[in-house]
Order: sequence, then structure tokens, then C-alpha cells
Amino acid sequence: MSSAQPPDGSSSLKRLPLIVVMVVAAIGVFTLRDVLTLDALAKHREALLAYRDAHYGLTVLLFVLFYVVIVAFSLPGATIATLTGGFLFATFPGVLFNVTGATLGAICIFMAARWGLGEKLSQKMGASSGTVRKIKDGIDANQWEMLFLIRLVPAVPFFVANLVPALVGVPPSRFAITTFLGIIPGALVYTSVGAGLGEVFELGGAPDLGVIFEPRFMLPILGLCLLALLPILLRALRGKKGL
Repeated sequence: MSSAQPPDGSSSLKRLPLIVVMVVAAIGVFTLRDVLTLDALAKHREALLAYRDAHYGLTVLLFVLFYVVIVAFSLPGATIATLTGGFLFATFPGVLFNVTGATLGAICIFMAARWGLGEKLSQKMGASSGTVRKIKDGIDANQWEMLFLIRLVPAVPFFVANLVPALVGVPPSRFAITTFLGIIPGALVYTSVGAGLGEVFELGGAPDLGVIFEPRFMLPILGLCLLALLPILLRALRGKKGL
């Protein structure tokens, strides 16, 4: 007697959260790209500051929740949200609120992708042979380093850095730790820029969002990238010597 096959609806149900994320993200691209802007922040800055002063704890809670939604659904405006965190709460504790919101949002989309596709894809990669298996083994052998690296390199889109780990079987706890710690350098830079927005708005100017690529910020970040790469390079050299 043959064993019962899992119902097709079970597989579809697992993909539902990821499908919802993709649909909301697509809608957000067209509906929110002109809403979550610096102009909107400048226009409503006095009302935001007044509400923060009257309801500080609630403002923190709403802001973090707002950030989680933006990241979880890959909506446009993550950079504006980071600047807003600095504008409302200063560099510190603003950076803490920014990193917390971004990490929680990243975990949401990571779990949606892992639940819908990641486990099955990871199992297929593990059971395969040849180049695919070598890639999977290489990622598994250097998970911590690779996870920190994709968080530290500004060129890697945040959305990509949330999805790829889910598709190769990275444990949720490891993903959460490397996300929280890995995004701190970049978040600190943009939060500090946001902390100075009040003066910029008063002068009628615009913040320099390319500041992260200046040597005073980029060199330390590149140094952290090299530290993340060093264990991988050492393992590769040891592997060659062992041949």
C-alpha cells in the first residue's frame, strides 16, 4: 500500500507569505515611491517632532513597527526611514531603533522565503552533485563570514541579502545575529546624517546620501569586509597546501 502524498494545498500554503510579500512589494513600488521621501519628511517634520515630544515611547514603538513593515515587504523608503530615525531620536538611540526595525523586518522576509522555498531548495542543493554541490558546501563552510560580508558591502541590495541566506539553508539564529551586527556600520552613518537633518531643512538644503562612500566611512567598512574575508582566504590556502 503506497504512502499518502502530502496535499498540494500544503505546498501552496507555505508559499503564501512569500507571495504576499512579492505582491505588496510590487504595489509599494508604484504607490509609495513619491510618498516616503525627504520632501515629505521636511514637510511634516514639526508635527513629527511634536508627537515625539508628547508620546516618546509610543513614537519609538510606531517607528520600529513602521521600519519592520518597510523591510518585511521590501517597500521603497528604507533609507528615508533610517534618516528619520536619526532625525527623531538622534544618532543614539536612533541607530539602535533603526537596526532593530531593519533586523526584525529582515527576519520576516527571510522566514517567508525559507518557509516557502528555502528548505526544499536547500535539500535539493545538498542532494545534488558537481558544481551545485560545491557551491552549497562552500557556503556552508563559510556561512558566518559570507553573511557578514553581504551585510557590510554597500553594493549588495538589502532585499538580496535577506533572500539568498534563506535559499541556501542558513539557520534563522545565525541570520538574525549577522544581520543585526552587520548592518550597524552603514546604519550608524545614515543615522548620523539623519540627526543633522534639522539644520539642513532649516537651510533649505538636502543631505548628502553618498556620504557612506567617502573615505572616512568607506575605509573602515572595507576593513571590516577584509576581516570577514580573511578566514575564507586562510581556509582556501590551507586547502591548496593539503592537496
